[in-house]
Amino acid sequence: MSDGAMKRREFITLVAGAATWPLAVGAQQRPAIPVIGYLGSRSAADDANYVEGFRQGLAENGFVVGQNVAIEFRWAERQSQPLPAMAADLVRRRVNLIVAAAGNAPEAAKAATSTIPIVFSTGGDPVRLGLVQSFSRPGGNLTGVTTVTRELDAKRLGLLHDLVPNGKSFGFFIDRDLPDADERIAALQEAARTISVDLPLFNPRTERELEVAFATAVERGVAGFNMSGTSPLFTTRRALVTALAAHHRLPVIYQVREFVAGGGLMSYGTSFTANYRQVGVYTGRILKGAKPADLPVMQPTRFELVINLGTARALGLTIPPGILAIADEVIE
Repeated sequence: MSDGAMKRREFITLVAGAATWPLAVGAQQRPAIPVIGYLGSRSAADDANYVEGFRQGLAENGFVVGQNVAIEFRWAERQSQPLPAMAADLVRRRVNLIVAAAGNAPEAAKAATSTIPIVFSTGGDPVRLGLVQSFSRPGGNLTGVTTVTRELDAKRLGLLHDLVPNGKSFGFFIDRDLPDADERIAALQEAARTISVDLPLFNPRTERELEVAFATAVERGVAGFNMSGTSPLFTTRRALVTALAAHHRLPVIYQVREFVAGGGLMSYGTSFTANYRQVGVYTGRILKGAKPADLPVMQPTRFELVINLGTARALGLTIPPGILAIADEVIE
């Protein structure tokens, strides 16, 4: 080989435009940086804030995307059907770790591999879903974060009832495709019986069905809505949901703050961005050598009540002093 050829440099570009490492011909190749497969049940636009939280968690462990770690994203665009094939594709590509982000992504990732580490975010009970053996000792190749949304549904119903004490019927928006939908419905029905209110269920799957659900609720005398924030339809149609609530003058309590910041009335739940930061923290620790089986499933320890007073006034509602006193944030 000529001297000129010996001096030529080749460049290998790692996946997802993460980094470009120059390799001199004949020189020792630098080790490839780890690649994370990110299996998302929603879309890149939907999860932009959550991905940013995930990157922050990675950075806390010294991993910076584009420098010493790469990410291959797969987005199911709010459809469950593509997830198994996407998970299988990430396995074929031999990624170092899979992040399974909400919806049915954790189950799809688990079915695809028993060896590649998986860090999940789920709104259900990971033990009941069969993802882990226990919270403290997950076992196997999975660990992650649960937002325990089922346990919070009853709390949100209670807050809604405190806001509209004369209400006799409060609708519940639930995505029946969620793996723990039946358990959540049963638990909330029990909570509704405790306070002697009816709990009509609504399961819209399209924007049109969402519009019909609001109109139907008004016809049936529903006094307000408890909305599950984990459904892709609800989380990706925040502007439409809050607009419909305003149009029909129905108080709605949500799971995530973003609805209230966008004009919704009230939310009670955990910070999803903070949860995804923890997913990033766990991902970084596993890339450094920790085993998923030894990392306990994390649960949120702090929940936030956010109230939009402007929306309350527009609906003709007065927020009880007791609710205002425990609010973490009040938007004027």
